Amino acid sequence: MATKPLTQTTGRRKSAVSRARLRAGSGRVTVNGRAFETYFPTTIHRNNATEALRITGTMSTYDIDVDIAGGGPAGQSGAMRLAIARSLVALDPSHRPALKRAGLLARDARRKESKKYGLKKARKAPQYTKR
Repeated sequence: MATKPLTQTTGRRKSAVSRARLRAGSGRVTVNGRAFETYFPTTIHRNNATEALRITGTMSTYDIDVDIAGGGPAGQSGAMRLAIARSLVALDPSHRPALKRAGLLARDARRKESKKYGLKKARKAPQYTKR
């Protein structure tokens, strides 16, 4: 039986929703029951997801268990980043100024623009033919 988590927080980005649970530990990260390195094979997404831990210097302080649903790798790593940042603030409010300065506590509300009728995508028009 796993120990009770210290905190459990939610993060969202695009259409991805992430739930992070932090426990005292050695820095092990699991995502949807898989190892962090296998779930996010690209370094960019791994760095994005763990940015809050690097800024606060708590990389090897907590074991993190994350459940992510929806979206693609970029949205999922962003959702995970917000959830971890919120958990760190819940555990230690002194981390808040540094995380806020780095912009990690704000939800990124950008979404895909909807398609318009008469156009191929949101703004791309069909090719103009003169004759």
